[in-house]
Amino acid sequence: MNIPSSLLLLACLVGSVSCKKTEGGGGLNVESFNQRGIMMYGDTALGGEPFAKDPSVVKFRGKYWMYYSVPTHDGNNGWRIGIASSTDMLKWNKEAQMTSEHPSEAKGFCAPAAIVLGDKVHLFYQSYGNKERDAICHAWSEDGIHFTREPSNPVFHPHGDWTCGRAIDAEVVPDGDRMLLFFASRDPAYKVQLVGVASAPMNSDFSRSTWMQLVDAPILKPELPWEKMCLEAPSIIRQGKTLYMFYAGAYNNEPQQIGVATSEDGVHWKRMSDQPLLTNGKPGEWNESESGHPGIFQDTDGQTYLFYQGNKDGGKSWYLSKVKIGWKDGKPFVDEKPNGS
Repeated sequence: MNIPSSLLLLACLVGSVSCKKTEGGGGLNVESFNQRGIMMYGDTALGGEPFAKDPSVVKFRGKYWMYYSVPTHDGNNGWRIGIASSTDMLKWNKEAQMTSEHPSEAKGFCAPAAIVLGDKVHLFYQSYGNKERDAICHAWSEDGIHFTREPSNPVFHPHGDWTCGRAIDAEVVPDGDRMLLFFASRDPAYKVQLVGVASAPMNSDFSRSTWMQLVDAPILKPELPWEKMCLEAPSIIRQGKTLYMFYAGAYNNEPQQIGVATSEDGVHWKRMSDQPLLTNGKPGEWNESESGHPGIFQDTDGQTYLFYQGNKDGGKSWYLSKVKIGWKDGKPFVDEKPNGS
């Protein structure tokens, strides 16, 4: 088997490491990290450097499934969604890659949020390449791989004086008899990234007509120095009556880092700290440029894991990793060393 140049590039990126290309069309597990119990996954399926962003993980039919963003690199159809599975959340096997099937996906689609409802995986994701007109779409699958698109896609975009109308970085959370949809948008000047919320009845089909914006304002916006001009990628878990939002602060590689806020109603949020929960790495570490775009996941045994993206070269490549999250007195903390050279 020929060794692609992307593997050589990966070795340069993370140091003198051993890499193994998984089966399934481009998935990469970095063995030198895996041997230390650290997940490190990239994707070279579409050519160019290892590149995987925006992780979302669920457990479905006895396996873990990770949905993430991959670029085409050649400018055709923009971004797409990769699908990988695992039995241990350490090493991942690339199962498939979604391709454009609906007019809303013509320029690209990415940033998936997966949720298991009954016997199906539902995917909420964004269109790409339309700037202010990007919006949230919906699809579902009975096997985790083959997805049926919602005919009314895109199903949601925000309105009001606070937003340019864009919706990206979807997240969905059941809340009683409703489904909450969190998303990132931008201000009318298209400079500041903000977080908003909408809802639909839980017993609905989540088509376009079912969604209602809950407040004509952002529910969270950048205020702290490390957040700069961007809050995005809300990822939410419920602990008792409290919702915990793990969010990305600052645009990519500024560096982007991960903070936490809490809410009792999904609309009013309070930060837990003025410092990020998960920072970017130190010089020379794999995530020197950022630790961003969180994907919080609670396993069936109650353990919590934070998946996230990072790189050390200013965004020329991207990898996905995870850390275990512990809880003490209602506060999350990183329960293991997240970085590695």
